[in-house]
Amino acid sequence: MRVNLSQNVGVHFRILSDDQCDQIYLAALEVLERIGARFYEPKAVEIFKRAGCVVSDGVVVRFPAGLIKEALNCVPARFTLFSRTGEPAIAVEPNRAYFGPGPTCCNFIDPDTGKRRLFVKNDAALVARVCDVLPNIDYVMSLGSVSDFPPDFADIHEFDAMVRETTKPIMTWAFGTESLAKIHRMCIEVKGSPEAYAREPFMIHYSEPSSPLKNSAEAVQKLIYCSRHRIPHVYTPCPIAGGTAPATMAGVLVQNLAETLGGVVLSQLISPGTPIVVGGVVSLLDMRTTILSYGAPELSLLSAAATEVARHLGLPMFSTAGCTDAKCLDEQAAAEAMTSIIFAALSGANFVHDVGYTESAMTGSLQQLVMCDELIGMARHVARGIDVNEETLAVDVIGEAVDSGDFLTLEHTARHFRSQFWFPRLMDRHRYGEWQASGKKTMGDRVRAMVSTIISEHRAPALSPEILSKLDHIVGG
Repeated sequence: MRVNLSQNVGVHFRILSDDQCDQIYLAALEVLERIGARFYEPKAVEIFKRAGCVVSDGVVVRFPAGLIKEALNCVPARFTLFSRTGEPAIAVEPNRAYFGPGPTCCNFIDPDTGKRRLFVKNDAALVARVCDVLPNIDYVMSLGSVSDFPPDFADIHEFDAMVRETTKPIMTWAFGTESLAKIHRMCIEVKGSPEAYAREPFMIHYSEPSSPLKNSAEAVQKLIYCSRHRIPHVYTPCPIAGGTAPATMAGVLVQNLAETLGGVVLSQLISPGTPIVVGGVVSLLDMRTTILSYGAPELSLLSAAATEVARHLGLPMFSTAGCTDAKCLDEQAAAEAMTSIIFAALSGANFVHDVGYTESAMTGSLQQLVMCDELIGMARHVARGIDVNEETLAVDVIGEAVDSGDFLTLEHTARHFRSQFWFPRLMDRHRYGEWQASGKKTMGDRVRAMVSTIISEHRAPALSPEILSKLDHIVGG
């Protein structure tokens, strides 16, 4: 018997040491205590005042370090999101990574014509339908902002399109609390009662503070609504290195953490134990083009480092991957997407969003989304690591093969290859003649064919006519 034996379960991956995580956290505490953050919602400012924060100029809130530590202790260590049909779907806990699209692209690559155009409501339905099928896409976002309805209603229509076409958990966003309240009502109608929805929530809401260190009235009002109703909430900034944040990687991480911690404190002051997820779309301003780069290696590096800081503090993390600055499905799109996906998978961020973003977050693409589903599968296979035990070491099996001359005919191979090997759905491994005979299809050809097949053939389990009627009433009301 071997003693004092340690084993790695999964691949170990670190960017920051524990001491470096502490340094970033302590610097963020100093920022919030000495510089403070601006909150433009009077209700939030009053809550902070009562809790002992120092307020100046009516909006600048400075946080005692002890208050932040108390809030961190209140954030739940785990929570669960369910499918629309009631099955546990996402267990939010350390080192469990889940992937999904993003929400805000203005444009969309039309799956029929391949042309770039404005995003419309039906596109949100198509995205949800495709996500519902893909095995490595765990939750649904719309991949765009609806343009064929006025802004006052577009967010409600966006959710309406998604909830009809998928059973997977949905991450929503809204322009304001009125829309958020309607989306919440729609969730309750789908489940049948407030109590049923509270038991099996399938929606998590997303909103953002503004860099540097500003919290708009709208963002804070939504955070307050979610906290009062104990709706899981993502509160994540978008600091741009060299633009709205320091040009140093450590400085970006400090500001990013400080911006999201203000939301953590507010949520826990309102309702201790309410689920909240920190995070950040953390990348850089390209000094030659002035874009926020979604394919920069710094995005992968910063996102993984921010995940480590969040985990160090016991907080769930919202990260970014599967995106690109490329304008079409090409080699750049695949390389940039794979880099961010492997970093996100190995870092163990809880929600990894923006899968399917192209053109620096200006255009959503179902082709990019489907290709990334394949890449996520590869990354997950790598991230799980290697099982080392008597069965997998296969010493006796090696001895058998010396006599037989091969492993292909051995029972050990038949028993293990399905679980040990990763099998692609889209990548080609045929011999040249077989590939040639089947039409010389490229990866792009296969991706487009899969998108077309899913759209034409797949439908999620339908909501009842009664529920659909109630949703129509809320959307139209």
